[in-house]
Amino acid sequence: MPIPLFWLGAAAVSALAVKELADDRKTQQKNRSRYMPERLSDKESHEPEVAIYPSDLFNVEQAAKPAIGSIVCCGIGGVLDHTGIWVGDNTIVELDGNGLVKPLSSKRFTNERSGKRIFVACDSTATPLATKGAAERAIQQIYQYRDYHLFDNNCHQFIWQCIQPNDEPLTTFRELNKRLARLHDKQVYWDLCELDDPLL
Repeated sequence: MPIPLFWLGAAAVSALAVKELADDRKTQQKNRSRYMPERLSDKESHEPEVAIYPSDLFNVEQAAKPAIGSIVCCGIGGVLDHTGIWVGDNTIVELDGNGLVKPLSSKRFTNERSGKRIFVACDSTATPLATKGAAERAIQQIYQYRDYHLFDNNCHQFIWQCIQPNDEPLTTFRELNKRLARLHDKQVYWDLCELDDPLL
C-alpha cells in the first residue's frame, strides 16, 4: 500500500521544523559569546528568562563543570525534566518519585530516565548559577521522606525550597527557571554538564 501524500508532506514539514529549531539553537550559541549582558534586568523586557533549555535532541556546544549548589537536570520521556542539586564529589541530591530525598552519582541520576545527558544551569559565560547554602540544605534532608506529588510537591519544588526555604511553592520546570533567573538576575543557559566521571 503506497504511503499517502499527506503523510509524506507531514514528515517533510516535521523535518523542516526540527532543522529550523537546530539552526535557532546554533544562532543562540553564537550570539551568546557576542552579547553578554551583565544582568537580566539590563535586557529588554521581552527577552525570555531562559536562553537555552536542556535538550537531548539538539547538539549542545557549551559545557560547564558544575559548582556546589548548582542545579542539574536530565530528561524524562522526552517531555519532562528532572532536577537535582550538585553537592560535589560526583554527587547529586534529588527528590525521587517515591518521596525519598537521596544522594546519587551522576550515572545513577540518569538511570531509568530517557535523558542520557546531564545539564547544568549557567549564565551566558558558562558559569554555573550556584546558590550558597542550597547544597547544605539538600544534604541535611538526605534519607528523609516527603509527601511527593507530581504537581504539588515534586523535584522542582524540592530544589527551590533548598535555594529559597521560605518562598512560595512552585510546580513546573519553567517556573523554577524564571525564579532562578530573577534570583541571579541572569538569563539561564542549560549547558552540558562536564563531568570528571563521564556517563558513557
